[in-house]
Amino acid sequence: MNLVEFLQNISLKGVKLWCDGEKLRTGGSQEVLTPDVIAQLKQHKTQILQLLQEQPDILQVYPLSYGQKNIWFLWQLAPQGHHYNLSFAIRIYSQADIITWQQTFKVLRQRHPLLRSTFPKVSEQAVLQVHQNQELDFLQIDATTWSEDELHKRVTEAHRHPFDLEKEPVMRVRCFTCSEQEQVLLLTIHHIAWDGWSMNLIIKELPQLYQAQRAGVEASLPELKHSYQDYVRWQRELVESQEGESLWDYWQQKLAGELPVLNLPTDRKRPPIQTYNGGSYPFKLSEKLTQQLKTLAQKEDVTLYMLLLAVFQVLLSRYSGQKDVLVGSHTFGRSKAEFAPIVGYFVDSVVMRADLSGNPCFTDFLSQVRHTVLEALAHQDYPFVLLVERLQPPRDPSRSPIFQVSFLLQNFIQQQSQDIRKLLTNRTKALVDWGGLKVEPFILDQYESLFDLLLEMLEEDSYVTGVLKYNTDLFDEHTIARMADHFENLLALIVSNPEQRVGQLPLLSEAERQQLLVEWNNTKIDYPTDKCIHEIFEAQVEKNPEAVAVVFEEQKLTYSELNSKANQLARYLQHLGVKPEVLVGICYERSVEMVIALLATLKAGGAYVPIDPSYPPQRLAYMLADAEVLVLLTTPALMKLMPEHQAQLVCWEQDGEAISSQSIENPFSGVNYQNLAYVIYTSGSTGKPKGAMNTHGGIC
Repeated sequence: MNLVEFLQNISLKGVKLWCDGEKLRTGGSQEVLTPDVIAQLKQHKTQILQLLQEQPDILQVYPLSYGQKNIWFLWQLAPQGHHYNLSFAIRIYSQADIITWQQTFKVLRQRHPLLRSTFPKVSEQAVLQVHQNQELDFLQIDATTWSEDELHKRVTEAHRHPFDLEKEPVMRVRCFTCSEQEQVLLLTIHHIAWDGWSMNLIIKELPQLYQAQRAGVEASLPELKHSYQDYVRWQRELVESQEGESLWDYWQQKLAGELPVLNLPTDRKRPPIQTYNGGSYPFKLSEKLTQQLKTLAQKEDVTLYMLLLAVFQVLLSRYSGQKDVLVGSHTFGRSKAEFAPIVGYFVDSVVMRADLSGNPCFTDFLSQVRHTVLEALAHQDYPFVLLVERLQPPRDPSRSPIFQVSFLLQNFIQQQSQDIRKLLTNRTKALVDWGGLKVEPFILDQYESLFDLLLEMLEEDSYVTGVLKYNTDLFDEHTIARMADHFENLLALIVSNPEQRVGQLPLLSEAERQQLLVEWNNTKIDYPTDKCIHEIFEAQVEKNPEAVAVVFEEQKLTYSELNSKANQLARYLQHLGVKPEVLVGICYERSVEMVIALLATLKAGGAYVPIDPSYPPQRLAYMLADAEVLVLLTTPALMKLMPEHQAQLVCWEQDGEAISSQSIENPFSGVNYQNLAYVIYTSGSTGKPKGAMNTHGGIC
């Protein structure tokens, strides 16, 4: 441990050091100022005095909050990521006054110490270091020759530029000068130093600071009597107190047992490591529906938040088929009023657990949600990070712990002025009077998703808007759009009849029901009755060779690719003796290889016999013997489950080279529409299984 680390380490433990002329003064308890520590201070007194004079902020180090420790840990895992970059961007219509803006942000940083901090390691532990004279990261960028698309691209790139939390400022400002009367101002701060509430504070303070700098006076902002370090101290004292243990006891009981993992149907296979690539789908509830929701909430003695959360949990249950649903919800983390004016990372999460077993009517379920929300908020001060640490749920690197879906109602924004609300929501372009400056929101696409799914809703004066933020590695936009429609459908149905049972609430719209029940069932078409199945497929290959024919998880094959692979396997089967009326057993899990095997058997002239590997060995043995299967197509893993038989085994893993050496041209087999296509065995519940046969003509 070098001298700086030693000094910072004892500073974190409560030791105070300062210069008094040529003397080194100390303060702190005897528990920390041990004889060994005092000896070290005396030995290095000259160096310490020099350090304190040259770098007066070197001992301005403080412990992190539980939330900050978690963010720092996640940042260290992906230091080049940008999913914790939070930005505020506006377009200013006035003459550029760069010097004044620079001074404004310097004053802002002096007022809020977290904005002039770094997060280095001391003795392998991340700490907060506040700097007195940290250089402001402010750049003016000439954008006078850029198109609007180029401007948007460059602003987005600036927003996404990663932070080095250990060495660089956590706040940066970029001023893109478009003309003498137009600039785009981008303020980006890492989430470790601020949150949504903090953004609201800064948006209100900035124009006051700016106008004061222009006038050469001090802004009349209220004095900050507390600091973020006061919050960290309060949080740690709470956790270590009897009250903290009571909070832990509540959550331990609430989240007892095996915690369910919400398995929503996804468009793609989940990546093995959680990703944060996101998209957003905005929607808006009508004024009529919004008023109906507020009326129902008042009637049932619940808040709008409780009502919307309950409907969202019903939607998730219906999508997943699960009755035990965990949804995360953000809290502002400022339950003590003295922390309200402080910029910092206070936001935390609570878990809302819903029990939809027994198919309750919606009003009963809503009553349950009301009780859950009130209890959760009463116990919100226990840090979620510590909750995860103590519960120790099974870790899955592909998912966030405990909950994978979150819900948020931004009702604090409604308390702001109309102009501030427009700036905070950053969804529509509208001129705003921002403390005497004419500005409009610069709509910034912040495509990051910390969860599989986040429903973020905002209560406006006469309507409610929503945004579904989703992980694009899991979901397509059209899937999320349909989910938003289903959410609105549920809302409309519930306000019309809140006594309905949650399991009977229809999700589909009239248009979807028409499509599903009528249009998609209108499949009558004339097929040639003298053709074989594989011949009809080959005709489709000729028409659409590059169209996708089969999809399984991440695998895709076009008609041409599927045809080529099936032809090679078919020719190999013919070498083994497969021809018309010869049966081929097919034993696969669901896979692309299973489709190739079915098609190849038909192309070779044979008929396939589907073999389910989950059947009892006696039944499998009977089917293979009764059908006199010549060849069995399977995998090495499933081969071990097969009883003794006389069939020739073919596995891609073992015979792949021989199969791939065959021609990809369509083989000739001499089969016709009257030949056998497949044999499917019955369950055998009334005796031995019986083989049901069908010809090509019988299918086509």
